[in-house]
Amino acid sequence: MKSNSSVSRAGFTLIEIMIVVAIIGLLAAIAIPNFVKARSKAQATACINNLRQLDAAVQQYCMEYGKKSGDVLNYPADISPYIKPVGGAIPKCPASGVYSLNPVGTIPSVLCSLGSTVQPYHTLP
Repeated sequence: MKSNSSVSRAGFTLIEIMIVVAIIGLLAAIAIPNFVKARSKAQATACINNLRQLDAAVQQYCMEYGKKSGDVLNYPADISPYIKPVGGAIPKCPASGVYSLNPVGTIPSVLCSLGSTVQPYHTLP
């Protein structure tokens, strides 16, 4: 005959579960800000690369059509033949910024509406 004192129960205690939850919360508190920072840096890098591509298209267009300082270009109609479309469209800012062109001869020739309002900046170096 078995006695009740020799029967062991399987499972976790409340303290063990609370410790596991605390460790998961600590790891999340460390990981989430790093994820957000990495995401914003990746968006800024993609935006800067788009600005470089658009700037190169502006330079090619101006050379081919003999544009001079102060001339205004139509965006995106004038430069779209000089850009390899991504997914069939001109590249867009991944952080929902809007690109615009400055008059010819102005540096930089292409701007993102987010510019220096976010960290890291969405401007050409």
